[in-house]
Amino acid sequence: MTDSDLFATRWHAVRQRLIADQADALVLSRGSDLVYLSGYDAHALERLTAFVGAPNTDGIPTLFAPQLEVPLVTAMPDVFTISGWTDDQDPVAMVAEQIVGAQRVLVSDEMRADHLLALQSLMPDTTFVSLSASLGGLRSIKSDAEMQAIQTVGGLANQVAAQLQSGEIPLVGRSEAEIAEDITARLLAVGHETVEFCIVASGPNSASPHHHPGNRIVQAGEMVLCDFGGKHKGYCSDITRCVWTGDIPADVSATYDTLKKAQQAAVDAARPGASLGDVDAAARNVIADAGFGSQFIHRTGHGIGTEVHEQPYVTKDNTQVVEVGHAFSIEPGIYVEGKWGMRLEDIVVVVDDGAIRCSTTDHNLIAVRA
Repeated sequence: MTDSDLFATRWHAVRQRLIADQADALVLSRGSDLVYLSGYDAHALERLTAFVGAPNTDGIPTLFAPQLEVPLVTAMPDVFTISGWTDDQDPVAMVAEQIVGAQRVLVSDEMRADHLLALQSLMPDTTFVSLSASLGGLRSIKSDAEMQAIQTVGGLANQVAAQLQSGEIPLVGRSEAEIAEDITARLLAVGHETVEFCIVASGPNSASPHHHPGNRIVQAGEMVLCDFGGKHKGYCSDITRCVWTGDIPADVSATYDTLKKAQQAAVDAARPGASLGDVDAAARNVIADAGFGSQFIHRTGHGIGTEVHEQPYVTKDNTQVVEVGHAFSIEPGIYVEGKWGMRLEDIVVVVDDGAIRCSTTDHNLIAVRA
């Protein structure tokens, strides 16, 4: 499949979703949605770049871009036209003219407020709606090829998680920052082109879900939580595994058993037709029933694809239906401030009969001597 064929196929699929949503037009500014439909990663400047499409017409979308940036856009005339504008023109007025008469317009969440407010002032009778609020995210439904790409990059991160669990990555006596550098190098070595993040949280620091690895030296007899991911061929990985440096205390082991059951319950609930709120509740109920409800302090998961965090979000109140093609994390956690925290995370892709994990490393809390 050529690039033109790929982007044409994507626009066709998005167009059908827009029609079903009764949207008259789509306006994307810079960001991952723009890259997804045009291949162009626009500069983060004050000048407007906008991809504008009307799903109910036979015309192809138009990419409005500053004239000085037009040479950076790969032309695909069968997919979209390019309209360059100069500094003596009003690009917002050009967009308004393109979608004149539209009553319901979906706009990307990344659109600058000044551009959207200007567009609203020119089209006072038009309703502008967040793209993610209406469609649950432009990129939330993955193609078979995208799901395979997510499974592939997940397998790369899985290799590094296995190295952690086997004791191959030294822990005791090293700082969190040193361990994070080691994991980063290993992610690159197994095939990631970039590393998007690497959390290493030891001892009481593991009770902070987004802890930044620092100078604390890992000790024997404590929790080490590692949450990391990178990008391979445009798609992201994300995995969390915990290990204990020595013999695991009985209370920690019992609590981790609850966490493991909670994660499995959420994976089992991630089936087409269920709501994303059902998936969150499946994990949250297990943890609450064990007496740790107040210590599960974040959502159960987030979508993943060309970004580490994207739609859909697995939250308690999300009534959006789970669909074939969704890809998201399932990562319940239990955090005891001042002592330890634990999280178990896998990326899953949703197929006809349920969710497939992208990680196969052991889901138990592993005792390591490293």
